[in-house]
Amino acid sequence: MTRRSIEVIRAGVVPYAEALAWQRALAQARLEDRLPQDVLLLLEHPPVLTLGRTARETHLLRSEGIDVFAVERGGDVTYHGPGQLVGYPILDLAGYRKDLHWYLRTLEQALIDALAELGVAGARNPGHTGVWVRREEGVRKIASIGVHVKQWVTWHGFALNVTTDLAQFDRIVACGIPEVVMTSVEREGGTGKGEGSLWDQTSDAVVRGVEGAFGARARSAELSPVVSHTLKGALGETLC
Repeated sequence: MTRRSIEVIRAGVVPYAEALAWQRALAQARLEDRLPQDVLLLLEHPPVLTLGRTARETHLLRSEGIDVFAVERGGDVTYHGPGQLVGYPILDLAGYRKDLHWYLRTLEQALIDALAELGVAGARNPGHTGVWVRREEGVRKIASIGVHVKQWVTWHGFALNVTTDLAQFDRIVACGIPEVVMTSVEREGGTGKGEGSLWDQTSDAVVRGVEGAFGARARSAELSPVVSHTLKGALGETLC
């Protein structure tokens, strides 16, 4: 059986509104078969708060000085900012399994496997989507997951704290879970085994985690003509 191919786009720092337009445009192109392959956007956002479909106003504690977006993903409120690796998989689940529960658990496994490469023991926390670190004093959340699926094409995704300023999570009741404690790869003493910054090693580990968990072949390359055209169109819409 031929392995699925995922085109990995490492986009750097991208404002949230722009990345949201990219995701929607890519997902629509995938739905309409104008985009022939799956895509994984890996990027970083300037500080922003996002509200998922089940978000409560009382979970947004302090929003001054920061943009807030209400979006179609599942979940409650979360923070994105510098030092956080954000991944947006644009996948056609018809090529994997048409099962949202399976998709969420597979995203978790990809991140757990990536963290293991960095020397951090990620784990699931029954009843709560995401990836956690178990400590004697309790569990801490290191990665959040919130997705949207239309006709089995996915967008939105995951946010893994690498060197994130964790004090920023004091602005919210993170993921709607009272007294949740957030952590990061840096805080947990994560270190890679190769060369490069912790950010680069984390990004590489996540790509390998996605390959293994989804049984896919990730291809980091220059933008394909179809993806490039789609992103340029989305950027134009954002700037209008």
